[in-house]
Amino acid sequence: MSSSNPMRYAWLVVCLLFPVALLNYLDRQMLATMKASMVSDIPSIANKADWGWVLGWFKWTYAILSPFGGYIADRVSKKHVIGVSLIAWSAVTWWTGHVTTFHELVVARACMGISEAFYIPCALALIADYHAGSTRSLAVGVHQTGIYIGQILGGFAGYVADSPEHGWRWAFSTCGMIGVIYALPLFSMLRNPVRVEPQATNASSESAFKGLLGNRNFILLVLYFTLPAIAGWVVRDWMPDILKEKFGLGQGKAGVSAILYVQIASLAGALIGGTLADRWMSKTTRGRIFTSALGMAMFLPALFSVGNAGSLTVAIIGLIVFGFGWGFFDCNNMPILCQIARPEWRATGYGLMNLASISCGGFGDVAFGALRDRHVPLNVIFGAFAGLALLSIFIVLLIKPQESKQA
Repeated sequence: MSSSNPMRYAWLVVCLLFPVALLNYLDRQMLATMKASMVSDIPSIANKADWGWVLGWFKWTYAILSPFGGYIADRVSKKHVIGVSLIAWSAVTWWTGHVTTFHELVVARACMGISEAFYIPCALALIADYHAGSTRSLAVGVHQTGIYIGQILGGFAGYVADSPEHGWRWAFSTCGMIGVIYALPLFSMLRNPVRVEPQATNASSESAFKGLLGNRNFILLVLYFTLPAIAGWVVRDWMPDILKEKFGLGQGKAGVSAILYVQIASLAGALIGGTLADRWMSKTTRGRIFTSALGMAMFLPALFSVGNAGSLTVAIIGLIVFGFGWGFFDCNNMPILCQIARPEWRATGYGLMNLASISCGGFGDVAFGALRDRHVPLNVIFGAFAGLALLSIFIVLLIKPQESKQA
């Protein structure tokens, strides 16, 4: 099919990876929305700082291994990397439903980070291989909608955790089994692209890392990718708990309020932002950069309103604006990377971006828990996040893409 109708198969690749992206973030999001039930069932989780460590260890293992996962994906079969990653993290998801202590949960989440580190850099690089030029941002955006739908479904996990018939352990065990089962049709239908590699493909791993880290534009993209993501991780991981405490909500309603609206907005933002960026590219090579910066500008009022919200309605409006801007940002990071890095370095480059972004996100989770234990006001914390978003706009506008690097 790929040889007779390349574009049809290119979109089939996106469709095949869509459920994988969904499961990837469903497995992550359930932890945030089922926090109250898990803490109640595992007494050795003593305080918010402990929960921050649970969140943080996932991110640090994920971050540290992301460049390695990207490097492997750039040099071996992306199909095999994706399939093995899905099976591994699904098995760990099942195991998470059977942990009994704080330390066992930390180890499980660390293992989850190890297994998931190989997926995103590889998947986005595979999509970029199949979608060059006019469909790249939209294709990445469609894939990212799988992430948002996974987070939306994870937002309802609080109701599952509260259900006497199911509970949080059932949710993790079931999702783990679904992932293992889906790996079978995925592996049978997914194929690696046939691509004539440039001469530089035989470059050593040292030259790949040196080539990326010596690239001014890549360093700027890493900074741009990292700073706003700190707020993104806190919103994703802590917002259910924030709304639960601030507005006296039940675990189920808090999870849905924190996740549903922001992810629906992110979904819309990714599709609209991807389409806008691809069209803007017909007029200027900076089209994807401008689209992403436009999304980042939406972070400023959104973060201020979330931090200062006096009612649930105001908080939800802020989350919607934040999510819409996030979609513009999220669907253009890999396409921008494709404009400044060699094709054979894309997964490695995205892995390095994950290393910086997610490790800082892990420290952000721990710091946020510690600050909340010390009763630091939310408006102060989210005001700082808004400042980072403003700085990020200036950073992304400094990136100078090269037209020859878009293929």
